[in-house]
Amino acid sequence: MNKLYIGNLSENAVPSDLESVFKDAKIPVSGPFLVKTGYAFVDCPDESWALKAIEALSGKVELHGKPLEVEHSVPKRQRIRKLQIRNIPPHLQWEVLDNLLVQYGVVENCEQVNTDSETAVVNVTYSSKDQARHTEEIPLKILAHNNFVGRLIGKEGRNLKKIEQDTDTKITISPLQELTLYNPERTITVKGNVETCAKAEEEIMKKIRESYENDIASMNLQAHLIPGLNLNALGLFPPTSGMPPPTSGPPSSMTPPYPQFEQSETETVHLFIPALSVGAIIGKQGQHIKQLSRFAGASIKIAPADAPDAKVRMVIITGPPEAQFKAQGRIYGKIKEENFVSPKEEVKLEAHIRVPSFAAGRVIGKGGKTVNELQNLSSAEVVVPRDQTPDENDQVVVKITGHFYACQVAQRKIQEILTQVKQHQQQKSLQSGPPQSRRK
Repeated sequence: MNKLYIGNLSENAVPSDLESVFKDAKIPVSGPFLVKTGYAFVDCPDESWALKAIEALSGKVELHGKPLEVEHSVPKRQRIRKLQIRNIPPHLQWEVLDNLLVQYGVVENCEQVNTDSETAVVNVTYSSKDQARHTEEIPLKILAHNNFVGRLIGKEGRNLKKIEQDTDTKITISPLQELTLYNPERTITVKGNVETCAKAEEEIMKKIRESYENDIASMNLQAHLIPGLNLNALGLFPPTSGMPPPTSGPPSSMTPPYPQFEQSETETVHLFIPALSVGAIIGKQGQHIKQLSRFAGASIKIAPADAPDAKVRMVIITGPPEAQFKAQGRIYGKIKEENFVSPKEEVKLEAHIRVPSFAAGRVIGKGGKTVNELQNLSSAEVVVPRDQTPDENDQVVVKITGHFYACQVAQRKIQEILTQVKQHQQQKSLQSGPPQSRRK
């Protein structure tokens, strides 16, 4: 197709005006300009020059104060049914484009036009004029895991607003209330024409991809920082080498998901959360906390409030390291999503671990060296309160405060220290041997 339609012309436009425009853009023509009232036609030497004229002139050059509209000329009987869509990102799949177009009628033909530019150009022919007109506003729906949506929105919605402004689209995101433990995805709806929707989709996916890659990098780092945690058992990555997926259920009914790993010891962590968030954690008739318990494979109980006006409540989580990671992670995410803390505050977890009183010194280290190193490594605040009176089990409390990953690193490091202390005690007991009986 080498014949061009030139629209949005001023009434004062004459052939010589258009000749100057095409000459300045270095676009050759193979015939005279046929000028009508408000529009004109001209032939280019071939299709490639026609495409270059469209890309160089349409919407970018003004004549008598009006921007020119330059596009392929089509037969009159098809003109009302045919659209041309330009600047389509190269990564946009045909299936996505087809799904957008068929929402508004029967597509008789959709063909890609060859072009030297990085973006694609397609010609679309609808079966009726009304259907072609409706494609001016097309909603595009994108599913994204809720973990990425907050970073897509940005602080005070700045990231999303910028994408809307840059792409001339309207973007909405489905509410948090529609999320469940088994459906953690939210729907991002983009409204605009095909071209602007495609641009917005590119920006949205770029932001989501960045978030995903950052999370993977962070998780790979945690694999080295968090000893004793079986990341495969968390279900965060697809199982490999034919290993079965993790089994859900309470700890008593769980079997080791991967035979090559030993069953981890059960731990108890006391997590302190805003009192206002308790209802959201429990859910209607306790459904949410039951689902959370099954998902994490942990026992999760919320202790009674210490006082009617208590600002925090204690959550008692019992389960192996993987269960702690999953349960604490979901609780942290819920508090963050529901905005139970001030927007100016960073969401932090406060976790208490009880350790044998004789092991507290190992956690602190000589002159506080170990606890200082632990805080530097994890970025969490770790405190072993002085002058504690051990409980009936001869245990004292270690307090850990920080964002989710910081808390996890600190918890796992402390558990590693406790394991070393236990092993040392066992070796010492074996070396001393059984007590010998006294001679009479």
